[in-house]
Amino acid sequence: MKNNRFVASVLLPGMVFLGIFVMVPILYGLGISLYDYNPANSRNPFLGLANYRRLIRDEVFWKAVGNTVFFCVAAVSANIVVTLFLAKLISVLPSKGLKTVFRTIFFIPCIAPMVGTAMIWKYGIIGTENGVVNQIVQFFGGTPKNWFMTGLPLMMFIILYTLWADIGYNIVLFSAGIEGVPKEFDEAAAIDGAGAIRRFLSIKLPLMGRTFAFVAVMTMANYFQMFAQFRVFAPDGGMNDSVMVLTNYIYKTSFVSFHMGYASAVAAALFVIVFAVAMIQNKMMRADWSYE
Repeated sequence: MKNNRFVASVLLPGMVFLGIFVMVPILYGLGISLYDYNPANSRNPFLGLANYRRLIRDEVFWKAVGNTVFFCVAAVSANIVVTLFLAKLISVLPSKGLKTVFRTIFFIPCIAPMVGTAMIWKYGIIGTENGVVNQIVQFFGGTPKNWFMTGLPLMMFIILYTLWADIGYNIVLFSAGIEGVPKEFDEAAAIDGAGAIRRFLSIKLPLMGRTFAFVAVMTMANYFQMFAQFRVFAPDGGMNDSVMVLTNYIYKTSFVSFHMGYASAVAAALFVIVFAVAMIQNKMMRADWSYE
């Protein structure tokens, strides 16, 4: 009983915090989605499920869903491949100091303000007049292009920026997972004649199942909620809404058009999508999180 009381006393502040700052806003948002809500209006009529029925007929919403899914699948896949590769390279460095230096270098963009770095990329890297990309195009005899008026190329730039800004976290996680695999397995496989690539794919990667599952699920959930770079690179969603994602659509609907009830319905749809994807990922990977 004493142990149970101690556990309860430790968990209680956290549960209260989650209840006030997580559950209450979620329930409040779901409630708003049932109204034609605008804080500037004196009356906010009850609509029931009308906002959700509107989602079905909203072409911009479905385009935002497609763009969000495309961004997440492409960016998460590239993130996992790149970070796993870099983590493996770092793990074979000869000294602990060198490993720390390279992890720190890759982690620096993660602690930089995303809005600030996105602005630097927007005007310094892909800017129409003085951007590095257009200068390279001119150097090879091409014609500078307004990349912000493109569809797929602009999305590729956003994905590239996201990888630059975010790979540090997963490099640290994968590095910890690789170093957590007992060396005896690797040495035994080496004695049997297995090469470095075969040892990594057949021994280390399967033994990193929990780490891999955690990274995949958390990265996917995080990327579904990416907002800052889309708001900086394409505040209006790009040409013909080609890079409009759900988070930007929620912001635009809520704080530009002031249809907060409908924006809350879009946010509820995003919550359902993220939850469903996370559950499917967790089921497919079948990582065993319990200890015997």
